[in-house]
Amino acid sequence: MYEQLLTGARELQAQTVAMRREIHQEPELGLDLPKTRATVLDGLSGLDVEIHQSQATTGLVAILRGARPGPNILLRGDMDALPMSEDTGLPFASQTPGHMHACGHDAHTSMLASAAHLLSKHKQDIRGNVLFMFQPGEEGYGGAKIMLDEGLIEAGGKPDSVFALHVAPELPSGVIACRTGPILAAADTVHGRIIGRGGHGSMPHNAADPVPVACEVVQAIQTLVTRQFSVFDPVVATVGRIQAGTTNNVIPETAELDITLRSLSGDTRERLASGVCNLIEQIPVAHGLQGEVKLKRGYPPTINHAAGAEVVARAAKALLGEEGYRLMPEPFMASEDFSYLLQRYNGAFAFLGVAPPGKEGKAAPCHSNHMLVDEDAMAVGVAMHAAIVFSSLSGLT
Repeated sequence: MYEQLLTGARELQAQTVAMRREIHQEPELGLDLPKTRATVLDGLSGLDVEIHQSQATTGLVAILRGARPGPNILLRGDMDALPMSEDTGLPFASQTPGHMHACGHDAHTSMLASAAHLLSKHKQDIRGNVLFMFQPGEEGYGGAKIMLDEGLIEAGGKPDSVFALHVAPELPSGVIACRTGPILAAADTVHGRIIGRGGHGSMPHNAADPVPVACEVVQAIQTLVTRQFSVFDPVVATVGRIQAGTTNNVIPETAELDITLRSLSGDTRERLASGVCNLIEQIPVAHGLQGEVKLKRGYPPTINHAAGAEVVARAAKALLGEEGYRLMPEPFMASEDFSYLLQRYNGAFAFLGVAPPGKEGKAAPCHSNHMLVDEDAMAVGVAMHAAIVFSSLSGLT
């Protein structure tokens, strides 16, 4: 069966690549992706699937009913691009200035659509139903949660398990990687504002300079991370923007900091946010200044269930052999809104290696303006979706 799946995915490669390139050339942002949705619907036309479209977004769920009753398994592919310019030089590069598929969502979408074709050919072997979730708004808009909250995920029945594949330029092409427990981090954002009193740069004693206080806050945040959190439940706090003043001889009134917080558990997430906010509020007080802080919650950590991770490992090894699967020793500290689905349903999030030939270990990462995908790996992704289904629904090994 698994050999048939890989052969079938390779036979679909031309249409998989064609859809990926079409989507890549016309990237769309956020929750409203009309062109991408139209491409998906066109790609699913002719298949015996039920289409349920989101009313709040341009997302959709396509349902393939198996030949026999059984559990529901959901496969997710995200569709949205990033607000950045492309510098890959590809002949099918983005035609929309300032927009780029730099995180592989074009590949995710096309692989999932081809998986629907592949699984449709094996419908008689499926015991249960397959839900194909095409999701907008992963890049900061929480599209998964919106589709979840509107009930679209359960339109064809409550999923018994959920799975997603994400490309990884860091991994060799065609290799699957996964782990039990946290695989991606929670992401929160803190905006801090330190309010002092402006004045002449030559007379700081007549002003209340927020700049050195801001620098002290930055150092204190790094001390907080290394001295109050275990290295075995790690956190990251990065001050990505610090801004103050307009010229060299003016002490500014305010200094601003934007900070990203990453964590792998609920407890450390709360303690990190509380600790950073306290530093921004209290250190300025010690210097006679005022600190203001705003905390913006992002996605929770993506935590794989043991049973879901085992399904991924079993499917990958059956499809690709032992060498085709890697057990990840540690999580990535990026974040994902698939985390919302894993909070409610059993399942797992996994990675598909897409390093271009000759670029293993040197490929541009996701969110880079030079990010590339080895399209040959996409056939493995298509087959892997199907292998997960059979590993979950039919119990084939």
